[in-house]
Amino acid sequence: MEGDCLSCVKYLMFIFNFFIFLGGSFLLGVGIWVLVDPAGFQEIVAANPLLFTGAYIILAMGAMLFLLGFLGCCGAIRENKCLLLFLTREYFTKELKEHYQGYNNTDVFTATWNAFMNTFDCCGVNSPDDFEGSRFRLLYPDDLVPEACCKRDIHTRGGAFISKEECLMGNMLFRNNKLFAMVFAMCLFRGIQ
Repeated sequence: MEGDCLSCVKYLMFIFNFFIFLGGSFLLGVGIWVLVDPAGFQEIVAANPLLFTGAYIILAMGAMLFLLGFLGCCGAIRENKCLLLFLTREYFTKELKEHYQGYNNTDVFTATWNAFMNTFDCCGVNSPDDFEGSRFRLLYPDDLVPEACCKRDIHTRGGAFISKEECLMGNMLFRNNKLFAMVFAMCLFRGIQ
């Protein structure tokens, strides 16, 4: 049963990365066409410098997605642990920065992250620094880390915070410092072996 599940996950990861590869190929093709075509877009792009810069941005994003999709497909099919871990960490870090909203939010993404960080005593994907420049920090500019990162006293009923105020101000002694990436890496490596 476990082998079938891993095989399904492997092919789903391949398909997901293949679509990223196709999207990157399309953007790369459009970017090259816009910059190279002497008759069509060249005149429009040359008239407005902002559009000319946009063409280079499309080209760069296309190249990045093309490479990311290609490496993801290779990593999924060949079951390359290092490649999969790198791509997954980057994806989760980006998603956490863009969508995590903090404390008592009913958003499914945020509630899932809160439960995960509370369960595994971790904080962020790579480190608590993942919240720097994130949506969470925009919503709560005075807090360096969310409440879910704060250490709890396992000997008290309900697991009361040891010192929530110190934790939110960034004191390392009162926050969880395990990394989500370590937990995910252990699960991923165990599954591939």
